[in-house]
Amino acid sequence: MFNRIIIAAATLMLTAPLAMAGPIDNACIRSDRAQGNAPLCGCIQQVADQTLSRSDQRRAAKFFHDPHQAQEAQTSNSNSDSAFWSRYTNFADTAAAYCS
Repeated sequence: MFNRIIIAAATLMLTAPLAMAGPIDNACIRSDRAQGNAPLCGCIQQVADQTLSRSDQRRAAKFFHDPHQAQEAQTSNSNSDSAFWSRYTNFADTAAAYCS
């Protein structure tokens, strides 16, 4: 039993940094608002990994640099943009609740 706990803890420690590196984490770290807050950006990336596809993450990461793209997605009449915006708002709400 003790060996299983040690193995699980070691696995978690070795894979956690890899899980945090992603498009959202990278964009967040570079943004003015996050001011390099690595723990916050890592938390947001973890939520993104649970709620967004990798493609959605790449698209959402662009919002950190150009917030106008978010406005365009939100107001678009396209079905694919509406579906993305629904997934994105779920991600944003979840990240706000989990990472605050």
